[in-house]
Amino acid sequence: MSASRILVVEDDESLRRVTQLQLERCGYQVSAAEDVPQALELLEKEPKELVITDLNLPGESGLDLLKKIKAEHPETSVVMVTAYGTIETAVEAMKAGAYDYITKPVHPDELRSLVGRVLERHRLLEEVRALRSTLDQKYGFENIVGRSRALLHVLDSASRVAHTDATVLILGETGTGKELLAKAIHVNSPRKERPFVTINCGAIPGELLESELFGYVKGSFTGALSHKKGKVEMADGGTLFLDEIGEMPLDLQVRVLRLLQQREIDKVGATKSTTVDVRIIAATHRNLEERIAAGAFREDLYYRLAVIPIQLPPLRERREDILEFVHTFLERAKAKYGRVGLRLPSSLLPYLENYRWPGNVRELENLIERIVLLSRTDEVTLNDLPAVIRTEAAPAPAESVEAPKGAPQPELLGLEAAEREMILNALRKANWNQSQAARLLEISRKTLLYRMNKYGIEKESPGREPEAEEEETDDLPGEDRSDAAGHL
Repeated sequence: MSASRILVVEDDESLRRVTQLQLERCGYQVSAAEDVPQALELLEKEPKELVITDLNLPGESGLDLLKKIKAEHPETSVVMVTAYGTIETAVEAMKAGAYDYITKPVHPDELRSLVGRVLERHRLLEEVRALRSTLDQKYGFENIVGRSRALLHVLDSASRVAHTDATVLILGETGTGKELLAKAIHVNSPRKERPFVTINCGAIPGELLESELFGYVKGSFTGALSHKKGKVEMADGGTLFLDEIGEMPLDLQVRVLRLLQQREIDKVGATKSTTVDVRIIAATHRNLEERIAAGAFREDLYYRLAVIPIQLPPLRERREDILEFVHTFLERAKAKYGRVGLRLPSSLLPYLENYRWPGNVRELENLIERIVLLSRTDEVTLNDLPAVIRTEAAPAPAESVEAPKGAPQPELLGLEAAEREMILNALRKANWNQSQAARLLEISRKTLLYRMNKYGIEKESPGREPEAEEEETDDLPGEDRSDAAGHL
């Protein structure tokens, strides 16, 4: 594998050379530039995975360079180097798309660690992007949301079997998208022009399931006033999806086994068999091996179904897909219910990411639709989320809350460290009057108190007593109007 390419942009020649040598010793391919025009020229000649740029440069600034890189080379990551005292500008750089920032003087170990993290993230994104692109273009599974590795492995297996007639058994918890995957396999198979027929074996009483599956002939029982095709015959030439097959009664399992072995069905009341050509895709949330041990599922049918077993991971094991689902479902629901102006604050996203989602994707979709329908304002508030999410999935407080007053807090990185510094500066300017500091920061006092608690901020010295605090009543209960990271 070729070495990662890094561009160092620094107007101080000695510092530029030292940084370049440090990174080259780590095995990276490093170029250097002294200003923005030279940096852009080098990027045009050869794309880079990472640009490390000083914030203060002659002529155009590092922030100007960042904006141009994001516009012209969006796949390139950018790290800003800034002097202490320009934290606000560093935060602006983060909002403009910088991956992170590092302050001068730069310690070699800190630089190596940060560069390693950036390039590892870049490599993983490239790998996922390449695999997703291949799957989308070659197999067309574009309707399945998600970019996690776990899902991509599932899509890869599904795409390999789609063009065959092999029987597939999809395993996964309720709400993970088993039917969606089955449909994707069908539409990418040679049978895509023929029917895709679904029957939920757990939703139909056992005494009716037989006639629904296999059909019946006129006069076969009271009420059978005409011939009726069953789901199997309706799927002839196409795909039959047997959802929740683990709920199927044992006597019908024998009939399905015969269908798989001989491609024949016996309609209720018929005197001869009917030949059919169907591909079977089955799915269940049950552990079929446990059902076999309990005598509730036939072992021979299990092995006939599990020619190609595919395990769909639950949403809690693919958390990196949650925000993509949120965005997809939110946009869909806003369009459906005419609420295009509704915003979901980024401060609520950690609640959605932290929740375990026992109902998986279906539960998340239903929640987003309910929020869009019931939200009283144009911005979703914390109180719009169910109580179980507000309590069980609340973001954990930063570890720094337990640190001694005045102690350094190295665990706060990136935006968190910058935000803490901005809050401290505002409190100092306001002589620790919280209401005045909140106005300086353009946030509510309630939000300020939450942030102070989160970062373990306490008054630094006795000084004079702060002025009496005013109670603010303009916020809805539980509402966080922080604008730290925008909205979806």
